[in-house]
Amino acid sequence: MVSESVFPTMKSQGAAKNEANNAAQETKTVEKIDFSKVKVEPLFEEMVDFDTFSKSDFRAVKVKACEAVKKSKKLLQFTLDDGTGTDRTILSGIHAYYEPEELVGKTLIAITNLPPRAMMGIESCGMLLSAIHEEEGEEKLHLLMVDNHIPAGAKLY
Repeated sequence: MVSESVFPTMKSQGAAKNEANNAAQETKTVEKIDFSKVKVEPLFEEMVDFDTFSKSDFRAVKVKACEAVKKSKKLLQFTLDDGTGTDRTILSGIHAYYEPEELVGKTLIAITNLPPRAMMGIESCGMLLSAIHEEEGEEKLHLLMVDNHIPAGAKLY
């Protein structure tokens, strides 16, 4: 039988850590959101058949690098890990909402099997997903970010 005197600090360190965690949780404030001011676009009335939808390849991607595209006020250029071992470049017009450095290291959702599209002379190979709405006449955009525990290349269903 092991007595507390053999390992006298183990219990106090664990207790101190638990107290610190509890204190940190208590100090977190939950932002209250007023959705009464939100306007969303109407849903599409045209149906997309399941076979067409299932051809879209939605994947989790990790942001390896992100930078503003020169000569563009809107575009950010992302270098992404899509799980294939080859970097993927996607351009997105979200610079009004995000600064490049705040996105590095994030896990995002992208459609990865769209044909490449040249934008400002750079091929964009896919599309990052965002949620947009209008609030008091101003467009708001939220890039879809998911838990960093989700590996690059994980498929969404």
